Amino acid sequence: MRLLLWLVALMATAIGIAVTARFNPGNVVFFYPPHRIDLSLNLFVVLAALLFLLLYGLARAVRSTLRMPERVAAYRQRKREREANKGLRDALKALFEGRFGHAEKAAMRAADLPENAGLAALIGARAAHRMREPARRDAWLAGIASDNAMKTARLMTVTELLVDDHKPEGALEAVAELNASGQRHIHALQWAMKANQQARNWPEVLRLVRTLDKRNALHPALSSRLRELAYEALLGEGGHDAESIRGVWAGVPAADRLQPAIAARAAAAFNARGLHDEARVIVEDALKAGWDERVVRAYRDAAGPEGSPTLLAQIERCEAWLREHPGDAELALTLGSLCLRQKLWGKAQRYLEQALSDATGPDAVREAHLKLAQLHEALGQREQADYHFRQCALATVL
Repeated sequence: MRLLLWLVALMATAIGIAVTARFNPGNVVFFYPPHRIDLSLNLFVVLAALLFLLLYGLARAVRSTLRMPERVAAYRQRKREREANKGLRDALKALFEGRFGHAEKAAMRAADLPENAGLAALIGARAAHRMREPARRDAWLAGIASDNAMKTARLMTVTELLVDDHKPEGALEAVAELNASGQRHIHALQWAMKANQQARNWPEVLRLVRTLDKRNALHPALSSRLRELAYEALLGEGGHDAESIRGVWAGVPAADRLQPAIAARAAAAFNARGLHDEARVIVEDALKAGWDERVVRAYRDAAGPEGSPTLLAQIERCEAWLREHPGDAELALTLGSLCLRQKLWGKAQRYLEQALSDATGPDAVREAHLKLAQLHEALGQREQADYHFRQCALATVL
């Protein structure tokens, strides 16, 4: 329908021009003495239109010729951009596919375009890192060191790759530079925590864990485990004396003090330095918050002196706990050990035999046999003592 309308309009125009030209009696005369040229007006209009079209075509040809170098350069630039952008897409695809050699080669093509150079360098660095080529990785990253637009991305990449390469010192330098620029987003904090963990900078690990916990950026199980590792390292350092271990424990938040693993480690540290009274307080507070065999185990190492009111109070407290937890082998073993220390032979034998019957782990079995051997030896019952010594030895071997 549209074509038909165009044909009708074209025919109408042609008819109009033909009718107008037929009834046009005008003439055009050109004088150039001694010459004279007479033309009809219709022919003059046709010749003028043809001349205009010729001049217009010549002008376009000259203009196109003059612009040819610019058009060739633009064509080459567009071609280079297409190839570079295709290289960038190929590099990303190969990186995600795990084809790191192809990713690095494609990144080299993508880097030909200045706008892609930063991203291509990051892709190339990651690909080289996965291929265990640290020299090429560092060369890629050094190439964009002066690019301020890529500073944050470069520092985050450096931190991640150096942590993965177990080089926490360099990773922490990148983190410090990142923090100096005011960038403190969650992902940076997570990698900073990993770098400090590798560097065994446990106070900083604890600070970062608390910060990430406030932002709900850590799984509760991971947060709890990281706290346990940090406090275990801080409390287990061999250079602590009594005052320094008290200082470390004073810096532990009240909520963390009640965690079983942390309380057990702290009680063991206090016991190792002869601070049994403080170890008992730690254990008792933790057990009030929640029952845990690891904490009970630390309680028997904090036994008071023989015949002291402290030891008797411990025995009474353990008997009360045993009524609440009748099948706890660690508690029965602790109570039997305390009674053995107090020379309450009958109670000690009963609780130790109960612990032996309820015990499931080899450590508890071995210690129960050892305590029973010591009890029978103290009572002069050589045969029974030898039997439990043998059983203790077998449990150690097995």
